[in-house]
Amino acid sequence: MTSPPHHEEETLGKVYDARIMRRVFAYVRPHRRLVALAVLLLLAGSAAQLAQPYLIKVAIDGPIANKDAGGLTGIVVAFALLLVAEFMLRFGQIYCLEKIGWNVVYDLRREVYRHLQSLASSFFDRNPVGRLVTRVTTDIESLSELFASGVVTLLGDCVKLIGIVVILFWMDVRLATLTVTVLPLLGVGTFFFRLRIRDAFRQVRTRLARLHASLHETLTGMTVIQLFRRERANERDFEQINRAHRDAELSSVTYDSVFSAMIELVGSLTVAMIIWYGGARTLGGALTFGTLVAFLEYAQKFFGPIRELGSFYSVMQSAMASAERILALLDTKPGIVAPERTTPIPERAPEGIPTVEFDDVHFAYAGGVEVLSGLSFSIQPGERVALVGSTGAGKSTIARLLIRLYDVDRGAIRVNGVDIRDMDPRELRRKVAVVVQDQFLFAGTIARNISLSDPAITDERIRAAARAVAAEPFILSLTGGYDGAVQERGANLSVGQKQLLALARVLAFDPAVLVLDEATASVDSETERRIQEALHAVMAARSSLVIAHRLSTIRESHRILVLHHGRIREEGTHDALLTRDGIYRMLHRLQFEQPAGADNAPARFGGDPVTSG
Repeated sequence: MTSPPHHEEETLGKVYDARIMRRVFAYVRPHRRLVALAVLLLLAGSAAQLAQPYLIKVAIDGPIANKDAGGLTGIVVAFALLLVAEFMLRFGQIYCLEKIGWNVVYDLRREVYRHLQSLASSFFDRNPVGRLVTRVTTDIESLSELFASGVVTLLGDCVKLIGIVVILFWMDVRLATLTVTVLPLLGVGTFFFRLRIRDAFRQVRTRLARLHASLHETLTGMTVIQLFRRERANERDFEQINRAHRDAELSSVTYDSVFSAMIELVGSLTVAMIIWYGGARTLGGALTFGTLVAFLEYAQKFFGPIRELGSFYSVMQSAMASAERILALLDTKPGIVAPERTTPIPERAPEGIPTVEFDDVHFAYAGGVEVLSGLSFSIQPGERVALVGSTGAGKSTIARLLIRLYDVDRGAIRVNGVDIRDMDPRELRRKVAVVVQDQFLFAGTIARNISLSDPAITDERIRAAARAVAAEPFILSLTGGYDGAVQERGANLSVGQKQLLALARVLAFDPAVLVLDEATASVDSETERRIQEALHAVMAARSSLVIAHRLSTIRESHRILVLHHGRIREEGTHDALLTRDGIYRMLHRLQFEQPAGADNAPARFGGDPVTSG
């Protein structure tokens, strides 16, 4: 199975990019004191560890060879103190590094989350949720591993290796030379495997993002999957994606395991050479037995840092891949930004109700044909304007442009004469509220979903808004009332109930301009009638734009605009438009009028006329 293109990851750059690492390490600077402490603890711990084999040498060549029990006791006590010191220093080092890593995760995750909320809707059209979740979770945690067990540990391993080599040459030059002859072999092996490990990590990241995207799509679309009996087909698709991820992980593990096994093999060969050559020299009296034992101990410790350096390469590769993606996300410019100097909305009407004007607006979604072509109309203070038209005519696009989820390609949208591109988007969205057909509810309580935890929205205001849209009867019937639980995405509420809460939410925030985009399409006729009665008074104090397929909801609008192929083809009141033989009359006939020769009444569903779409 070939995944959709938007499930694919971007091509990665270099294995190591100094520019990227400089930006990543900027997040460490606030914790530089903790880093300095971790480095000091690491250096002290390394010193305590390196001193232990030398004490063994001293014990063997001194007190043991001379049968000095008192001297041996002193060395044993010193050795025990070094072990305790190493334990304490190691504990402090690991704690500091983990704290640095998770502090960086906290700071970076907060910044990415904030940045995601600033991006335009067009960005989310191009990027699946699964990929973005990977950025905020897995990718950022890869950077935590880089700091927790990477950079400072790398420094410690390098210091430890240098210290071991210096001690080895200080004890015996010939045996030390033999020990380090394996380094070129390790270098060749590292170069060979690093390229394959890099490619393996790239495959893992690509497959993981595809897995996340598939999971999110399946879980959010579960109702459709079950309704159309797609469980087995989806299971087969997921099995292929899951298998590809497993194979990529196994490929990465294979190279990593072979690399580790190679280091173990070279280490064992080195120990064998030390025993062979050092043993011969010991038998000849050129080398003490204590020195030979110390060499063997240092050889074991010598390959420990090399193994960790191999692991660090894997960590580094993973972190670089993650950092590249995270920084690319942070570098994505918000499509909708406030200008350096914003223009406030001037108050004209006594009640603060603004005038809304669309002036020769042209707009097309990315890579598509124009949805709106030279659209011009205005909404006067307190006026209720309706938009009708077939699916794809551009009605919902008008609502999105009005609150600047997208920017127009040409023309302008003005509120009280000010181009909305010159306004702070937050101020604009405080003035204009949109209620769409498919509302989103958060897990929590009924009251929280109306107020969105805004401290300015009091309990009385919440209840007043609920009463205004006839939502209070069903709210009070729930266990807990306004404190009743709302499951994720409102799963425990009906579609109509969720729509009532969405309407109450908008009214609680008291916008000056109200846009209803098929806002009552999901409720039954009786509920719709009650909402229309409530909204009749509410809209009297606001400029209103009502987008509807069901013409019964817009009969009392001051003006009806008929949209066709991105242009306004007809305009007038309900009665006036019915006198013309135009698009509106055709839509009305399809919904309400008895077709010629028909024996039955128009088809109805749930008491509502079936729309033409």
